[in-house]
Amino acid sequence: MARPVPFGNRCLGEGHPALIVAEAGINHNGDLATAKELIRAAADCGADAIKFQSFRAEEFVGAGQEVAYESGGKVVRESMQAMFRRYEMPYEALAELAACARQAGLLFFSSPADAHALRILADLGVPAIKVGSDDLTNLPLLKTFAAAGLPMVIATGMARLGEVEEAVETIRAAGNEHLVILHCVSLYPTPPEEAHLRRMETLRNAFDVPVGFSDHTQGIAAALGAAALGACCIEKHFTLDTNQPGPDHRFSADPATFRQLVQGIRQVEAALGRSVFSLSADERQMRRDCHRSIVARVPVAAGTRLTPELLTLKRPGTGLPPREWDNVVGRVTCVALAADQPITWECL
Repeated sequence: MARPVPFGNRCLGEGHPALIVAEAGINHNGDLATAKELIRAAADCGADAIKFQSFRAEEFVGAGQEVAYESGGKVVRESMQAMFRRYEMPYEALAELAACARQAGLLFFSSPADAHALRILADLGVPAIKVGSDDLTNLPLLKTFAAAGLPMVIATGMARLGEVEEAVETIRAAGNEHLVILHCVSLYPTPPEEAHLRRMETLRNAFDVPVGFSDHTQGIAAALGAAALGACCIEKHFTLDTNQPGPDHRFSADPATFRQLVQGIRQVEAALGRSVFSLSADERQMRRDCHRSIVARVPVAAGTRLTPELLTLKRPGTGLPPREWDNVVGRVTCVALAADQPITWECL
């Protein structure tokens, strides 16, 4: 069994509730006030943590690359660098966001795109470093991040299993054993048939670490399925309004949907219960009320040898159970029995 991984005041892994992360990402549209509103809304929905993305567009996107995405019912084509530049959150604003999250009762963390962003986040006391799927194969960056000593959460979208292995080995070689892997499919949105939630078990068995789910599907069904399969962390893109312009809003969860997601995950966790077979006091009472006992079909005098014709099976289950039928037939009563009276060994 994989050892739980510390995450701020929480632990991720077997025996601990799933960490529910509102992935604000770039859905603040580059506006600090909107980012703070996202934090407060996520807290109101019951999220445990909120995550942003910390980058400078020129640091990770080359000039001239174009991106196409759907927004407002239309396909938008533009410079990828220009798009990300528009959604940058100034590094100096991260302290304000972290303070806002603490005030709201949320854990705050982010996906840094470079070592400079990492240092800023580490100084802010984030509980972990998130590595998005786009940087899973960036082994030099993973090595730098791992050396910081913070727990790491890595997403696996677009990756082959061998590439996940390379990433895990790089992180562990840097001396960092606090690792969580998020199963992820980098399709926006991800069709349900492409979610492949069973890959979580493959990752868990292959690397012996806690495994969660980074959800890009629409709706909450996939997240609930992940919770049922034991996801230690469930991350879902979060927006104030799915109709806002931008690349991520339309497949994100708005507050109403995110609230349903949180409630659903907690209900699934409660329903999973324990693997040990044991009855609650209420179910033991229900067992007595609903099971059948061997009873006298008709009044029976003392000293009567019982035949099948004198017996039947009826509720409640306070007498001898049906499995004792063959041991009761042929016995002699030592007391008189009323019709429907449950039979006990003391009667025979």
